[in-house]
Amino acid sequence: MSEAIYAGYAGELAATGTLVCWTFGSHCFEAAGRRVGSMSVNLLRLFMAFFMFCVALAIRGLQPIPIDFPANAWGWLTLSGVIGFALGDMCLFRAFVEIGPRLTLLIFSLNAPLSAILGWYWLDEEYGRLQWLGMVVTLIGICWVIVERPPEDEPLPDAAPPTAKKRLVRKLSLRSFLLALGGAVGQALANVMAKHGMGEYDAFAATQIRVIGGILGLSLLYFFLRKWKPTFRALGDKRAVLWLTLGAFLGPFLGVGLYLRAMQLTEVGVVATIVALLPIVVIPLAIVIHKEHVSPRAIVGAVVAFSGVLLLVTN
Repeated sequence: MSEAIYAGYAGELAATGTLVCWTFGSHCFEAAGRRVGSMSVNLLRLFMAFFMFCVALAIRGLQPIPIDFPANAWGWLTLSGVIGFALGDMCLFRAFVEIGPRLTLLIFSLNAPLSAILGWYWLDEEYGRLQWLGMVVTLIGICWVIVERPPEDEPLPDAAPPTAKKRLVRKLSLRSFLLALGGAVGQALANVMAKHGMGEYDAFAATQIRVIGGILGLSLLYFFLRKWKPTFRALGDKRAVLWLTLGAFLGPFLGVGLYLRAMQLTEVGVVATIVALLPIVVIPLAIVIHKEHVSPRAIVGAVVAFSGVLLLVTN
């Protein structure tokens, strides 16, 4: 019975594994980024993941670098890595700086329906009415949580003393909107390119090629921005390296490997929508680790999003 359940929902389970890995991996990258900066973290995590793939593939008896993949697969997967890991993530990280995670994740969640539409148009994937409804319901739940104005953003009452600290109010500009949208579009394009190029080949070997593409894209970008010195200087911070290593394992290594495996087993839009629950599942961690206040509205949004996932996995 359990084997039958796994066989029927293997793709959804792999996508859920990605969600868990990225939830904890994001905290590792946040801790490392506070010490050495997000630019350094962005490239170093890919270098670490590359060596992890070399070791893991060799242990499994495969090529440490998948040179046995055809040129066509290398081309699509490399391009997917450049667009997803390099261009998309750079837009996303910059949007975090300008408008914060709340508005950025709201706009970035558009990558789920975009992935579904591209998968339907480009890969001839088929979605039932309940699955389309599940995507919509899941995104409504996500938006309900993220759009909520946190207490820190609320203005102080008129009776507050003049020495009281004013609370921050985020303002969405056209530039910041386009940056976050660029991250969403980059992720959606990278998804369908990866699935198209990967075919039936090993998902983790395919992910390594994507990582190579990300390294090449970021290296070229860092060369023009002259960011090499501060990037390698970050290796001198032992605590940051520890967080980076753990984050690289959970993020571009295990998390993205499971992500591509999930796309092999089920539709791109289904995978993208399950992973889009990321801003929801961090709520318990926010309560336990950061001691944050979570409103009833956030809890209701999580329930709505979870209901959407149940519809999404209904075939």
